Formats: sequence, structure tokens, C-alpha cells
Amino acid sequence: MLSAGLPQGAVPKLERPGPLRDRVYEALLELITTRALQPGQHLVESELAGHLGVSRQPVREALQRLNTEGWVDLRPAQGAFVHEPTEAEADQLLTVRTLLEAEAARLAAANAGSAGVAALESLCAEGEQAVAADEVDEAVALNAAFHAKIMDLAGNTVLAGLAAQVDRRVRWYYTPVARQRGRQSWIEHRELIAAITARDEQLATRLMREHTEHTRRSYHEQAKS
Repeated sequence: MLSAGLPQGAVPKLERPGPLRDRVYEALLELITTRALQPGQHLVESELAGHLGVSRQPVREALQRLNTEGWVDLRPAQGAFVHEPTEAEADQLLTVRTLLEAEAARLAAANAGSAGVAALESLCAEGEQAVAADEVDEAVALNAAFHAKIMDLAGNTVLAGLAAQVDRRVRWYYTPVARQRGRQSWIEHRELIAAITARDEQLATRLMREHTEHTRRSYHEQAKS
């Protein structure tokens, strides 16, 4: 049952303005990317509608959109299921992520000022606290915010736009390895901050490439276990 598969308090409130179908889509996508709805889980329209406090129509529309985007599989005579990514899919996306983020780190080292570095330091401190408290969801969110800030400091809107297209799927793949990566991930973040502060573009590029590669390897190790 869906109700047994959702942690207490996991269902987001539909409070933001905008068309209901869009708000339902965003709510379901958030539940999928945080893995409150697990890969392979059966998605029953009536149950989802009940959890979200809406009719079945916007849920059906949201599921169709999620199917188009590859988040949900619609199977004839069976219904909707959260997509189960293959290792090849994950590998391709995480490889693209490495290319984008390595360039972002290089540009951040070239462009970042003291305020940008301070913002990275603050996010890193919060991430370390989340890991110490074993708050996995918070650590995942802060990890995404840290990488987004580096992308922002890069100052390249085209690069940022490309990264935004893969950001949510990166979170989806990172969530199951967040505890495994744990403190080491934030140690690597500290090293990245030092390279950006020193304006060492080559070092920042190398560290980011190694950092994202560690995540890619961790994902494949977790998938095989």
C-alpha cells in the first residue's frame, strides 16, 4: 500500500500558487527524488489523491507528465510505477554531471569573491552538522545547495541551465548513497572551497571531477549490494 510506503510527514503541502496539476506534479516529483516513493513502487491514483487532498484528475495528469519525463512507468493493465533506473542510465547522467560541475568549479575559482566563498563555507558547515546528526534528507538538500552555489559562482547561465536539467535526477541517485558518502563528501567540499579561495582553477577542476566520480562509484557499489 502507498500509505505504508510514505514516511510520516513526507507528503508536501500544496500551498504554492499555480495550476493544481502543476502543484501535484511538483509534490509527486519531490516524493520521488527524495525516495519517499521508492523506485518500482506502485502508484495508485486514488491513494495519491487522498494523500494530497485532491481529485484523481490532476494526479492522472501529473503521472502522465512524469511518465513523459522518465520518472514514472505506465504499464498497460497494471498502472503507474516509479521508474527503476538502470545502472547505464545512472552512469550516463552522473558522467554528464561530472563534465558540467568540473567546468563550474573552474569558473568559480576564476570568478568567486569573498561573499561567494563565505556562502560555500556556511553551506559546508551546515552539511557537516547534518551528517553528524545523521539527518540524511537535510544532508542531501544541503549537498544540492552547495553544488548549486558553485554553479551560481561560475557565472555561466548556459552551464547553469544545463545543470538544472540534471539536478533533480542527481539528487535521486545521490540520496541512497548519502549516508555511505557521509563525512567524506563534506571533507571533499572543504578541499574544493580551499581551491576556489586560492583561485586555483586546475586544482578546483580536478577536485570536482574526483568528487563527482566518488559519488558515481558509490552509486554503482550500492546498486550491486
